[in-house]
Amino acid sequence: MKRVVIHSAGGYDKLLVEEAPEPIAGPDEELVSVEAIGVNYADCIVRMGLYASAKEYVGWPITPGFEVAGTTPDGRRVLALTRFGGYATRVVVPKSQVFPIPQGFTMEEAAAFPAVNLTAHYALHELCKLRPGMTLLVHSAAGGVGSSLVALGKIAGCRVAGVVGGSHKVEHVRALGAELVIDKSRDDLWREAERFAPKGFDVVLDANGVETLGKSWKHLGPTGRLVVYGFATMLPKSDGRGSKGRPRWSKLAIDWLRTPRFDPLTMTNENKSVMAFNLSYLFDRPDLLADSMAALLGWVSEGKLGPARTQTFALDRVADAHRVLESGQTIGKLVLTPSG
Repeated sequence: MKRVVIHSAGGYDKLLVEEAPEPIAGPDEELVSVEAIGVNYADCIVRMGLYASAKEYVGWPITPGFEVAGTTPDGRRVLALTRFGGYATRVVVPKSQVFPIPQGFTMEEAAAFPAVNLTAHYALHELCKLRPGMTLLVHSAAGGVGSSLVALGKIAGCRVAGVVGGSHKVEHVRALGAELVIDKSRDDLWREAERFAPKGFDVVLDANGVETLGKSWKHLGPTGRLVVYGFATMLPKSDGRGSKGRPRWSKLAIDWLRTPRFDPLTMTNENKSVMAFNLSYLFDRPDLLADSMAALLGWVSEGKLGPARTQTFALDRVADAHRVLESGQTIGKLVLTPSG
């Protein structure tokens, strides 16, 4: 079998495709012959050596990847969750992390489904307990998680405003159900946000980090919740002009110092909350994963939730996939295909 291996932290050159022994499934495990692999921004952070749970659970060397789609030895078409290790042509995972591919989904669409939708579902339904009529502000609304947040917010009967960084992303987010799409390249983000929710938002979902966290907090209404699940603006952005994909330590340090600190006394007095999570730590809660997947697959079967828009790369072009993802110009999900 083949797998992508990262031996030490760094840029795109650290992504090496290597031969490895065939894995063997145990009694409570499933072997999956992989046909498609979902690519997530978290994988890029793993490569940079900045993903804490990767160090905790695996260390170096590491094979990144949280999701795959393929077939089992008995011919079933499945998607599977992997706590790392997904960038491979064969994976072995606990049976509790394997689910049937929804009818009509391609392998690429199936591989792109679980990680972003589980992230969005946990944020909205476990942390925020959505109610119909709530107002949501979704940053990075055209990306994988952002797209799912918009779609799930619409399914829940909420009013959703999505924020994008370019005009080419507007129609995609509008089609997902956003009532308002704010294009930061031409619109005043916070002025438009205030027009949409003059009394403040019930929920703001922010994976940007220092660039928007402070104002995201300020634009919450009473009982509002700020949900943090990433810090993308602190990390390098590929510009297509020789970027190596390595973190800039000076920028990280400065942005860390600039990151807002939320005082519990202030939160209590203003009746607002800040919550944060990391999906990789939820693998120890198979009950949550199972319940969330059941809800998500139910919405798929009802026609309420569809597959993500995908762009594919051959496995040996994994560095190109990371570079494109880090450009900030993508819509939907990127997927690796071992067969090319």
